[in-house]
Amino acid sequence: MSWKITAYAPRAVIESALIAHEDAFDWDPDIVLSGSEIAEDKPDDWQLEAWLAHEPGDTEKNAVAALFEGAPSGGETPEFIIEELPETDWLVTSQQGLEPIRAGRFHVHTPDHPATDEPGVIDFTIPASQAFGTGQHATTAGCLAMLTHMKAQGLIFRNHADIGTGTGLLAFAAMALWPRALATASDIDQVCVGVVEDNAKANGVRMGPRGGELVMTVADGMDHPLIAARGPYDLIMANILAGPLVSLAPDFARSLAPGGSLVLAGLLETQEEAVRRACRRAGLRLAGRLVNGDWSILWMRARRR
Repeated sequence: MSWKITAYAPRAVIESALIAHEDAFDWDPDIVLSGSEIAEDKPDDWQLEAWLAHEPGDTEKNAVAALFEGAPSGGETPEFIIEELPETDWLVTSQQGLEPIRAGRFHVHTPDHPATDEPGVIDFTIPASQAFGTGQHATTAGCLAMLTHMKAQGLIFRNHADIGTGTGLLAFAAMALWPRALATASDIDQVCVGVVEDNAKANGVRMGPRGGELVMTVADGMDHPLIAARGPYDLIMANILAGPLVSLAPDFARSLAPGGSLVLAGLLETQEEAVRRACRRAGLRLAGRLVNGDWSILWMRARRR
């Protein structure tokens, strides 16, 4: 990616644009978007960044500008800063910037960092890759902490699924906590199949259909015969985006066993109520939540029949 569009605005304005991006189903996938605070000591000053592989024209500029039409600023578009970036090996650069993290019982690091030998800590090596989920993002780390909490509460899962698995990290974590369970992982992106298989090999995770093994498939949400055949699940994890979580809430509910658990992430705290409302309508109740930075991680449960 050699060009970048940057817009500076208050946090509420950037968050509104990110929500609009989630709802833009015709969004050009070649425009990669992110929002973040500018500095830790300025929590209300944010930036929206859009990366492209070519110089942005009117089409790309208008697409980014349209995200601000419903913003709290009254629809006024911030000034864009457009710059060409130097040629960089982004994979190498991103790995250098990823420090090991500790979340719950888990220590996650790239191959550039050593494993931990701390007793009782589960270690995973996850390289930076084309797939999301190295553990450094607040949503992934939050899910690891939530799974650890659920284990500490005495929950036992015998069949779990990680929807939108990315690197496979959450599936690996659940397998480490409940090693005899059936494990299924899926992602909408075909590239994740190879990523998950490579990460499984690097971390000693067995691939296969039996208990203690992982099955990986490509699927749009829950819409796949394999996912249907291996259900119902007593644990479903989905670290994706708020919009798809709202849409998939009924499918999640139908795929859960009575009393089953659903861990949801990828939603900003400002988006939490919409996701919880969709889950309530689907018959799910809130069992727990945690907030990691600006992100909410929800633990929902299905009713027991």
